[in-house]
Amino acid sequence: MFEYMGDRISNAIKNIRGLGRITEENISEAMREIRMALLEADVNYQVVKEFVSNVKEKALGMDVGKSIKPDELFIKIVKDELVSLLGGDSVPLVVDKNPTILLLAGLQGSGKTTTAGKLANYLRKKHSKKPLLVACDIYRPAAIEQLQDIGKSLNIPVYTEGKNKVTTIVENALSYAKENGNDYIIIDTAGRLHIDEELMQELKDVIDIAKPDEVILVIDAMMGQDAINVIKGFNDNLHLTGTILTKLDGDTKGGVALSVRHLTNVPIKFVGDSEKMDGLSEFHPERMASRILDMGDIMSIADKVEGIIDEKEAEEQAKKMQRGKYDLEDFLVNLKQIKKLGPLENIIKMLPQARKLGLNNVEVDPKQFAHIEAIILSMTKEERKHPDILKASRKQRIAKGSGVSVEEINRLLKQFEQMKQMMKQVSNGNFKMPF
Repeated sequence: MFEYMGDRISNAIKNIRGLGRITEENISEAMREIRMALLEADVNYQVVKEFVSNVKEKALGMDVGKSIKPDELFIKIVKDELVSLLGGDSVPLVVDKNPTILLLAGLQGSGKTTTAGKLANYLRKKHSKKPLLVACDIYRPAAIEQLQDIGKSLNIPVYTEGKNKVTTIVENALSYAKENGNDYIIIDTAGRLHIDEELMQELKDVIDIAKPDEVILVIDAMMGQDAINVIKGFNDNLHLTGTILTKLDGDTKGGVALSVRHLTNVPIKFVGDSEKMDGLSEFHPERMASRILDMGDIMSIADKVEGIIDEKEAEEQAKKMQRGKYDLEDFLVNLKQIKKLGPLENIIKMLPQARKLGLNNVEVDPKQFAHIEAIILSMTKEERKHPDILKASRKQRIAKGSGVSVEEINRLLKQFEQMKQMMKQVSNGNFKMPF
């Protein structure tokens, strides 16, 4: 998501590099390019108009000091406006009540049932909750069975009464949760149009009974600007506390994410970024703006590795990076930890300069991990700590021991050195965007 739009904006900013000062004339072309990038990404026209006007006004109204270059100032202004457009501060999910009750609503096919499972998985891992999934989609064939399958795969209980009346199911589910110590109740409802008065009344009746702390609309990001009308329609009826955008890992322009908060005042709380049960990420405007501008999202990477990588060990490795002492022995340890995070390409996309370096479309074959491990394990401890001693004869021995070619060993060593340099720059705070 956002790759094309982000590249267009980055190229527009790049053209300002080297200017002595910012004037209306020398940023006019950049502003046109940014405007077209946003419109082509399906951002609402009125939103684009306001965004461009705000950036232009602030850029022309700021004095450029000797210590700040015009392009750096312009980048900051664009990023700040993107953050504002995306909602400013993130709005976290309510998690501090016992029980906390969350209701999911949305159109048919938006991904509610899968999202219910992802949310339950997230709450258990991130907040140590004991969630209960409640099957209230009594209309779609196999919807209840789908939720049960998801619950079984996650080892999370699912409350169901088949095709019974929805309000009765909810009443009984609340009692069940109290008896069984479930402190987070997620109600999965049937898909419906906001103009369907009968089904909307059913949701209102459920809300009257359950009194949910969160009423979340699950919306398919691939809907584009039609999503805004859907959100407004549901919000008028249900007073939404937030939205979850699904399928942002697909072929979507992503413009709806830049329009939702500004046009509806309903915050985005999560985005679905993969089909797997851990493919749900908290939405942070600051981080999303950084991703759009290819500045990376190190904080989200940190969130993903929390609980997998030991904190003390991570601190020690960060110090090694800063000193340039990070070696293949450390890399092997990290590699084994990274394998637990899921698809590596999802992590790579969040690195600074990922698009510039062509890493945003990288597909990582799990077999590559096995090859890398085999190569490193075929080295002596001394070779892992000092890979610069790996000359031709040593590489040939390692190639035979790991069952790979010398060329593959050379490629790994080159990539490792490049990665080590980038990690050192990031750790030292010296990383500069190459606009």
